[in-house]
Amino acid sequence: MKKAMLVMFAVVFAMISTTSVVSADSKTGQKVFKKKFRKKCGFSGVKFARHHTQGEWEELWENGKFKEEAKKICPRLKIEDIKESWWEHVYDFSYEYASDGVIPKC
Repeated sequence: MKKAMLVMFAVVFAMISTTSVVSADSKTGQKVFKKKFRKKCGFSGVKFARHHTQGEWEELWENGKFKEEAKKICPRLKIEDIKESWWEHVYDFSYEYASDGVIPKC
């Protein structure tokens, strides 16, 4: 009985201690761009991302100016239409395909 309780405790502890980390995803960012940005911007997500280097995108994100820059690049974009949870994905997409980032497959 004690052994079964110990095993059960170990399993429960392992389940609680291993949390699944939800992180941003560039593929999700690409989907968000296609769905919410593309028509307002009038160009592809890669063209959007290539406006800056990875370092520049990172600096904009860290300084909280990413949304402002998105609006500057796409003046017709309605920032309030973009869910708060989507911005990190769009940032990851922009960072990955920045002018010094991954070369998109055509």
